[in-house]
Amino acid sequence: MSAVHDALANPALISDHALVEDALAGGEFGFEALVRKYQRPMINYISRLLNDREAALDVTQEVFIKVFNSLDKYSPEYKFTTWLYRIAHNAAIDHLRRHPSNLQSIETENADGAYELQLESSLPSPERERERSEWRSEIEAVVRCLPAAYRELILLRHSRDLSYDEIAEVTGLPLGTVKNRLFRARELMREMLIERGFQGI
Repeated sequence: MSAVHDALANPALISDHALVEDALAGGEFGFEALVRKYQRPMINYISRLLNDREAALDVTQEVFIKVFNSLDKYSPEYKFTTWLYRIAHNAAIDHLRRHPSNLQSIETENADGAYELQLESSLPSPERERERSEWRSEIEAVVRCLPAAYRELILLRHSRDLSYDEIAEVTGLPLGTVKNRLFRARELMREMLIERGFQGI
C-alpha cells in the first residue's frame, strides 16, 4: 500500500503536491484524495458565495471536473488551495452570469484601507455559549446580506484564512482593491450589526 493510498483514509496526511503528482502519474488515489480533502470546504464556500446550496453542489462538481482537466497546468510553486479557490471563484462567477437574476456586481471601486473588525467576540464563560451561538448566527446572516463582491472577500479572509495576497491571486483583483473592499465590507457589516442591536462594534 502506498502512502497516497493511505491518504484516502486521511487525506490531510499527504501533501497536496504529492497527491497532484500521483494523479498526474495516472495513480488511482491522488485525485480522489484531493476531492475528499476539499469537497466539503468547496461546497461551503460556493454555497455561501451563491446563497444557494443546491446550485453550489452543481458548481462544486464543475470545479472538480475543471481541476481534473487542468492538473497539468498547476504549478507547485503556488499553494494548491490558492489555485483551487481561483477555479472555484471563476466557476461561481460563470454561474452568476448564467443566472442573471442572482447576479450582483463582482467588480466595483478600488482604493486602500486597513480597518479590522472582530468577527467573534471572546466570551469565555460556559453559561454564555448560547450568546456566542447567537452572535455567530447574526454574523452569518449579515455576511449573507453583503453584495457578492464583498461577501466573497469576507469568506476568503475569515472563513478560509487566506492572506490579502492570496485573495488577490484568487480573485484577480489588485491588492489595494482587496484591502479596500474588505475595509468597506467590514464597515457594512458593522453598520448592519448596529442596526440589529449590537452595540460597541
